[in-house]
Amino acid sequence: MTDRRAFLMAAGATLVAARAGFSADPPRIRKAVKYGMIKPGSTPLEKFEVLKKCGFQGVELDSPMKIDRGEVVKARDATGIVVHGVVDSTHWGIRHSDPKPETRAQALKDLEGAIRDCKTYGGDTVLLVPGAVRDKQNENFDQVWERSTEQVKKAIPLATELDVKIAIEVVWNNFITTPEQLIKYVDQFHTPTVGAYFDCSNMLKYGVPSAEWIRRLGKRMLKFDFKGYSAAKAKEKGNDGAGFGVGIGEGDENWPEIVKALREVGYTGWATAEVGGGDEKWLTDVSQRMDRILELK
Repeated sequence: MTDRRAFLMAAGATLVAARAGFSADPPRIRKAVKYGMIKPGSTPLEKFEVLKKCGFQGVELDSPMKIDRGEVVKARDATGIVVHGVVDSTHWGIRHSDPKPETRAQALKDLEGAIRDCKTYGGDTVLLVPGAVRDKQNENFDQVWERSTEQVKKAIPLATELDVKIAIEVVWNNFITTPEQLIKYVDQFHTPTVGAYFDCSNMLKYGVPSAEWIRRLGKRMLKFDFKGYSAAKAKEKGNDGAGFGVGIGEGDENWPEIVKALREVGYTGWATAEVGGGDEKWLTDVSQRMDRILELK
């Protein structure tokens, strides 16, 4: 009798989920965009409604940002769109590796503000670029490592208290260019509060295939950005950055191998598109490309 009751309860839960438009067994990877990509709509609610219509489940905001945080929370609750995290958007200009102590102090305030914003929205990560190697004398590799490490350590207590993770992203900043360096950087904090935010396209510049980065990072990888990069496009334009001017799935990424690596490490989380913004038709195309590449449908 007990087994029959359990079966009926499970079946009922599945039926309720189906009627509500939710899957009882949600996909391992969920799709999101950066908030700035959503061009239609003038309020968070309008933008989130567009996002949902286009097939996305989540969004990532900048911090600080000129936006009504309460309206974001209301839009989240009304649409079911998850604000899965925020980007510490001042980390380039106000660097944690800056030679000036006062600049680093401001960078820490911004990071702590981003952590609080993330908690307000119900997210769980703050994307952080820890610094940039600018010159050999004032902001070299060792200095960036030492200064940014000190900064992140100062932010860990607040992040731990609010249950928000600091996700270190590797970009074209001449700092952390190998999987081993990123692993060493993350592991030095000895806490799950610090992990990695991986960009499958940025890494093409550094030679090691993205899938291998994922395999080596393993559970350290908290989230990943999703776009495309073409070395041929960069060469054609004579500009490395121009390589990002291709559609998702039209670059040099070996997506089948990346998806395989994600499965191997048991990744269950967000894939966030980071491409140029557009209207509803454009966002729908981005969503469908992600479905196809990530084998979500």
